[in-house]
Amino acid sequence: MRTIILGIFLVLHGLVHLLYAGQSGRLFELRPNMTWPDGAWLLSKFFHEKTTRRLATISLVLAALGFIVGGVVLFLQQNWWQPMTLGAVVFSSLIFLLFWDGRFRALDAQGGIGVLLNLAVLAVVQILS
Repeated sequence: MRTIILGIFLVLHGLVHLLYAGQSGRLFELRPNMTWPDGAWLLSKFFHEKTTRRLATISLVLAALGFIVGGVVLFLQQNWWQPMTLGAVVFSSLIFLLFWDGRFRALDAQGGIGVLLNLAVLAVVQILS
């Protein structure tokens, strides 16, 4: 039962990353006036906003694929679900750190909750290994 719940959670967590990819690609707004990832504390110093948004979109799609594949492979009871999931956790957390605006406000709109969920996934993966 734990395997099924964790697998479903990983797939859903990946789908949420696709929502953020849609936000960063300006396909839609997750919330009115949400401008994430504009103003990223590190990357906006080196890239234009359009390039930053493209990088965020591509990175989030890759992270989403990592979580979705990790969940599916867990359902299939393959041992490599753990490294796949751990890689997705690290990559996803790095994305939200790099595209954060450097301010401690509206963290939920900048992936703050996602990072907390990544830490929970990390803990569960370590417990199950």
